[in-house]
Amino acid sequence: MIRLALLRHGPTDWNARHRLQGRADIPLSDSGRAAVARRTVTAELAGFRWLTSPLARARQTAEALGVAAEPEPALIEMDYGSWEGLTLAEARAGDPGAPANEARGLDFTPPGGESPRTVQARLSELGVRLLADRRDTAAVTHKGVIRAALALATGWDMTGKPPVRLDWTAAHLFRLDADGHWSLERPNIPLEPPA
Repeated sequence: MIRLALLRHGPTDWNARHRLQGRADIPLSDSGRAAVARRTVTAELAGFRWLTSPLARARQTAEALGVAAEPEPALIEMDYGSWEGLTLAEARAGDPGAPANEARGLDFTPPGGESPRTVQARLSELGVRLLADRRDTAAVTHKGVIRAALALATGWDMTGKPPVRLDWTAAHLFRLDADGHWSLERPNIPLEPPA
């Protein structure tokens, strides 16, 4: 058994404009850097190995938190395909099939992108590797990845409201059992302000 803490990167200019970022390598905004600089890693995560998505906004968040994090490709954001850079309203307006596609939950796939189920497959494979290393791990990643992990851990099919409301400024602690089963141990762990 190991524990895996996931936290979302700090805010970007695209977040402020409600644009889907996906694989677009958007850096933290100035206000995003300032927001992350006000956080620190909680004692509950002391001694954890750190990983990060390879995208700049996640790497910059790890740096601002003062953790030495190794890049991990499996933690990259969900690929939103041709929807990247659009607001959800723009994507829906340009794609008449969008509402039916979104209603597919885990199998929702933006045109040219990937589904949450595909993200879960990446996470499951990462979990196998982490279990083999037998090290508690924390990772800076993305909203789409954390939502896919929540679905994996709780059985949520990603239709309707999630079973737990997540604070995107907090860490979310998952447990991976020896058989590879994911469970949610503790959501919404506040990142303590610096002393």
